Amino acid sequence: MKIKKQILGIAALVFVSLNSLAAGYAVGDKVTDFKLMNVDGKTVSLADYKDASGIIVVFTCNHCPFAKAYEQRIQDLNKKYASKGYPVVAISPNDKDIVPEDSYEEMQKHAKEKGYDFPYLYDETQETAKAFGATRTPHVYILKKEKDNLTVKYIGAIDDNTNDPAAVKTRYVENALAELMKGKEVTVNSTKAIGCTIKWKNP
Repeated sequence: MKIKKQILGIAALVFVSLNSLAAGYAVGDKVTDFKLMNVDGKTVSLADYKDASGIIVVFTCNHCPFAKAYEQRIQDLNKKYASKGYPVVAISPNDKDIVPEDSYEEMQKHAKEKGYDFPYLYDETQETAKAFGATRTPHVYILKKEKDNLTVKYIGAIDDNTNDPAAVKTRYVENALAELMKGKEVTVNSTKAIGCTIKWKNP
């Protein structure tokens, strides 16, 4: 009986720990910095963006149809907002053993082919995706610099139409950025990310 209770206790602790890990950041949380390898072979961290007002962090990948549908829109976000203080930082978190198309070497080819003008980072250990609580590709986190911290201001989807950019009615990320740049709080600060599930490493 004692052993059974110990096992149940350990199982409950593991369950709570996994749930806590999966939860990740919430709106209003301060973000811990990370260091990840960019497709150009250089390491990138949030601390590198000393002059930025904030950062648009996008978890995405090569293979996912949803990620592919948003590639141009992610590039457009960087073109429009990097000069306004909110550059894009893209992160690919998928396990290459499950999806070889998302390996670092394939990321390098993809970024070159698409002409990415923003960092495309490889989260090989998946620790960054876990810390953020990312679950889909794409999954967006808008961070705003507040004193010496980067604070989460928006989490979710880029807009409300995956299939047709011309049919988009609500641009969640752009609306959030417009409010932040006016010194306002984000009205819609959380939406459901639509995309492929992140391919986690086998335990």
